[in-house]
Amino acid sequence: MRLPIQINEQSAEPLYHQIKVQLRALIVSGQLEEDTLLPSIRELAQTVKCSVITVKRVYSDLETEGLLRTRQGTGTYVAKVGDQERDKHRLSVVIEALDQAVAAGKRVQCTEEELEGLFREAVRKHYDPGGEQS
Repeated sequence: MRLPIQINEQSAEPLYHQIKVQLRALIVSGQLEEDTLLPSIRELAQTVKCSVITVKRVYSDLETEGLLRTRQGTGTYVAKVGDQERDKHRLSVVIEALDQAVAAGKRVQCTEEELEGLFREAVRKHYDPGGEQS
């Protein structure tokens, strides 16, 4: 199975973080269903051009979070994720992104009102029927 994980080599985010965030999003959004067999650690490392250790750490961390499970000798699979657990993970991704956006705004001395306006504008852009969709 080929995972739709995109690595941005110009990003300041470490490869590990990029892979983990995208794989978590694929699972909690339901794009990867329960019992889906993931690529082997070596296979995914070759695909995204990173070390085996990086992918092993991603798989291990997501297994600790309850999103993956490994069966000795057969591979790594998407675990059963309940609705409450899925919502918790889904929202944690958004909270993390919002925290980073607020921190970026504070670094360039945006006011609270400016940040709220920018947030409303971003929401409108993505949700209004006539706006740009992503």
